[in-house]
Amino acid sequence: MSPSIGPKSEALSFLSAGGQMGEFFRSYAWDQTPMGAPEAWPQSLRTSLGFVLNSTLLGAVLWGPELRLLYNDAYRIMLGDRHPWALGRPVTEVWGETYAPIADAFAEVMTSGKGFGSNEILLPMTRSGVRQTTYWNATASPVFGEDSSIVGILNVAIETSDQVIANHTRDARHKLLSRKNISLAEAIDSRTLERDKAIEAKLVAARDAERVQLALAAGAIVGTWSWDLTQDCFTIDEGFSESFGLESLNRLDDIPLAGIISNVHPSDQEGLANAIRDAICRGGPYAHQYRVRRQDGDYHWVEANGRVEHAHDGTPLRFPGVILDLDEKRELLAQRDQAIEELRNLNAALEHRIEERTRELMQSEEALRQSQKMEAVGHLTGGLAHDFNNLLAGISGALDLISMRVEQGRTENLAKYVSTAQDAADRAAALTHRLLAFARRQTLLPVATDVNRLIGDMLDMIQRTVGPGIRVESMRAADLWTVLVDRSQLENSLLNLCINARDAMPDGGLLTVETCNRRVDRDVGKELSIPEGQYLSMSVSDNGTGMPPEVVARAFDPFFTTKPIGAGTGLGLSMIYGFAKQSGGHVRIYSEIGEGTSVCIYLPRYSGSAMDNDHSTEPLRLVPTDAGETVMIVDDEPTIRMLFSDVLEDMGYHVIQAADSLTGLSILQSDIRLDLLISDVGLPGGMNGRQMAEAARVSRPSLKVLFVTGFAENAMLNEGHLGPGMSVLTKPFNIGVLTERVKELISR
Repeated sequence: MSPSIGPKSEALSFLSAGGQMGEFFRSYAWDQTPMGAPEAWPQSLRTSLGFVLNSTLLGAVLWGPELRLLYNDAYRIMLGDRHPWALGRPVTEVWGETYAPIADAFAEVMTSGKGFGSNEILLPMTRSGVRQTTYWNATASPVFGEDSSIVGILNVAIETSDQVIANHTRDARHKLLSRKNISLAEAIDSRTLERDKAIEAKLVAARDAERVQLALAAGAIVGTWSWDLTQDCFTIDEGFSESFGLESLNRLDDIPLAGIISNVHPSDQEGLANAIRDAICRGGPYAHQYRVRRQDGDYHWVEANGRVEHAHDGTPLRFPGVILDLDEKRELLAQRDQAIEELRNLNAALEHRIEERTRELMQSEEALRQSQKMEAVGHLTGGLAHDFNNLLAGISGALDLISMRVEQGRTENLAKYVSTAQDAADRAAALTHRLLAFARRQTLLPVATDVNRLIGDMLDMIQRTVGPGIRVESMRAADLWTVLVDRSQLENSLLNLCINARDAMPDGGLLTVETCNRRVDRDVGKELSIPEGQYLSMSVSDNGTGMPPEVVARAFDPFFTTKPIGAGTGLGLSMIYGFAKQSGGHVRIYSEIGEGTSVCIYLPRYSGSAMDNDHSTEPLRLVPTDAGETVMIVDDEPTIRMLFSDVLEDMGYHVIQAADSLTGLSILQSDIRLDLLISDVGLPGGMNGRQMAEAARVSRPSLKVLFVTGFAENAMLNEGHLGPGMSVLTKPFNIGVLTERVKELISR
């Protein structure tokens, strides 16, 4: 007996858009079933079930070791009167022998964690009491629980019975038509051979006879004729007479050509006359198709086959031949053409339906991938929180000790606490940048870069990082093109790849950094999802352990890592992928088990000249100003405004503060002297920092602006996209960098 339907459960309120089954799930008395109350359901079940219930495709979650069936509206319709009895029951109990053909494949998904899919699964099914053979395009993907174990299967399917049956029918009709055509061709060839032999024998035995009598057993040959060209006299047989509608004639000989062709279709008479004239002039074989009218008034198609005999001096003498009925052949050909046209239309319709269903399936798979990514984020949120809390503990603890020592008057060892806090802040900034790079939402500062020089400057650091057991080589192409790229992000990407290569060679090996100019054509560009054109490639290769295909396929997924817990966040390759795509390029991985791995970054060519690298790391120096310049700071974070104001006021600048864009714009539109605007990009107040600055420049066209941001609505906020007198700094940054940039902008 099915459990009764009880009060609506708030535990499933997030399934508000799940259709009829969503409502059914929310009101079902789950506490009376082996599934238990929804309040105890794990997040992995809720995520996969939410995806299924909101999908328009036929879908189900098979949950737990017993694979209990939880399904959506489309699946409910297929179940028929099995619903609602089937809800929450083991799939084998619900489907019985219908499940048997795929049972092993689904069991393999539960044990191996590898997905399963097929576009022509045959399942016997009973519908409305009638047993049918059905075909399905189905996928089965593992559902991973909170502890990474396999806890169920996500099953999405599309019925393709009509398509598969139509394809089978088409193939059968093709074979049938092929056999008919072969049989017809064999019959025609055989009869033509018999006809030619009979004509030749009669001509030899009775050359001076008034007619040629051909033996006619059956089939397409329906009559014979012999035409005395010297007298214009035809001798025909009864079959010819019936075929040409000449039964009213009193005799079968001494008939002139005009009497023979009197019943030929008017539209075909000119063509027939030309064919006869040509055959008589050249001599030899003759064949022509046309329509003639029978005595009942109906026209039918015939083919006349004969041979014109000439005397030694070239005079035409005789023209014997036979008549073949083409109606049967033409009917077969018409049936064939009609069948081909029907098949063509059917194929077009099926292809359209397949495209639509494939598109739906791809959309569902993309939604599933996004769901799995979010589930992965949920699994690792605790780990990320752990990392950030450690960093914050280092910063907070160092600041507490500094505060305590200052109160005690013990200032001699404060430098180590400052260094500790700064190091933790730098590590937190690096982790944030990796997350933004993966999301392709970081603020890039691209400059024209000589990649060969960048690699050369980093080789010593790379060698120290990978250790003495690994030999580092570089193969840098001559005349390498310039690229427009964020130099620090490219350096970070190169170092990450070298560290990954080091980890893949625990016993040592060879690490190679290589550059090359590449031309990407349309086909390769389509494969890489980048426009065709000229690209620079930078690759890092190792001869280490290599990766299996399933690892390569997931290498760029966020938080995916094969390293032990604590040895990596799984964001390195994701960051590199996001950075490359955001820079207009791409990343590819080539790997073989036991042979090693090569990761190649493609970056679009830049036509400008490379800029010199700036490795300045000068400490903070506050150079006072005596010109009384006014700087306005607009930022919604009070601590940022306080820090910037203190530093700039120490330098002698007059500072004005605003916490939102509305207040800032009102000051900017006044007549107060302003020499520089420093503004965050993301601001409250109805407009962002960029919009506020552009509005201010209507009345202050020469206003100089410095944007400071850690996240921009336009992630490519850089000098190449800014107006004159505008610059950008990405948070976090050294205060010394800020003061130098302020001095530089004001002095322009």
